[in-house]
Amino acid sequence: MRARLAILLSQQSVRLRPIVMKNKPEEMLAASPKGTVPVLVFENNKENLKLSYNNQSIIDESLDIMLWALNSNDPHDLLYSQHESALPEMLKIIEENDKKFKPNLELYKHAKRFHEDTQEQYRLACEPFVQTLELRLSRHEFLMGDTLSLLDYALLPFVRQFSKVNRQLYLQGPYTHLQRWLNSHLQSRLYAQAMFKHPLWLDNHEESLFGG
Repeated sequence: MRARLAILLSQQSVRLRPIVMKNKPEEMLAASPKGTVPVLVFENNKENLKLSYNNQSIIDESLDIMLWALNSNDPHDLLYSQHESALPEMLKIIEENDKKFKPNLELYKHAKRFHEDTQEQYRLACEPFVQTLELRLSRHEFLMGDTLSLLDYALLPFVRQFSKVNRQLYLQGPYTHLQRWLNSHLQSRLYAQAMFKHPLWLDNHEESLFGG
């Protein structure tokens, strides 16, 4: 989701090939053998090579796609370009999300799905990170300040997942500011565009134009 959000926000255009992970196309695995999504493939021509990321022919990490998109065009200044320390700070928090919070979130989701008695253990493991976001949002409207940033959109998918694992507990929890922040995103036109379900590519091998 966060790669799609960044493409929309940066006004880039890509040709979309939606898939289901249980049926991975050979073309995808040939481009990125690790077999995860998203995968952004650059066309081999002079114009598109100028838009490539670190001279790579593909990008297969969602954060790197976000950085490619916003470094290409950042009309909303989501990178906080006038603040030298902002991007390193954002990347540090995103790294904590990806390497600590996300694994605990996956365990929390798994425990809930299979009714395991470790559910509360993993929820509590998620709490410190969620509370740091709540604290930041108690100080200003968005995670980095009074305007939106890369950080808001990079964390959005995972906060959304956390809120859905135990919905009642989340709504009753001490997340007043986080709930406001998440609801504003989920009710936005941008979110609806990013979440729109396009036809699966393997059904008819027709691409969908996305962004722009």
